[in-house]
Amino acid sequence: MKKPLVGILMGSRSDLETMRECSRVLGKLGIPHEMRVISAHRAPDALFEYMRKARPRGLQVLIGGAGGAAALPGMMAALTALPVIGVPIESRSLKGLDSLLSIAQMPSGVPVAAVAINGAKNAALLAARILALSRPELAAKLERGRRKAAAEGVGIVRRASG
Repeated sequence: MKKPLVGILMGSRSDLETMRECSRVLGKLGIPHEMRVISAHRAPDALFEYMRKARPRGLQVLIGGAGGAAALPGMMAALTALPVIGVPIESRSLKGLDSLLSIAQMPSGVPVAAVAINGAKNAALLAARILALSRPELAAKLERGRRKAAAEGVGIVRRASG
């Protein structure tokens, strides 16, 4: 197996259902990736260690899925200069709005790209677009997918006669 280019982290195992979509899309595109559960609150030392080794191991984009306080993507971004994409996970109490705001409202100098609540598919596609900047074959594959999706989104509307 090729070395992973994308690291997908989630704050708890309960986030796996949402984040699997991220892995599925990356796999479909042929992008090597890895998935780990590392809580920013319960295992900060493990997070620091993972982030310290991310670039030397060849990771180029990081995706963090988190619910509630959603500290994980922000902590990831604070510990690396690699691009970080945050996936807010829907919560019971505030339906993921708390997670979205936590990820989107990062302080200046600690950028995190935020996708929609439970937007793991878009996180994977954004990671692929970042990687495609230096991979023409991936850029071509993404363009074909974009064109196909655009064609499927355009329909013919017939006028009712009468």
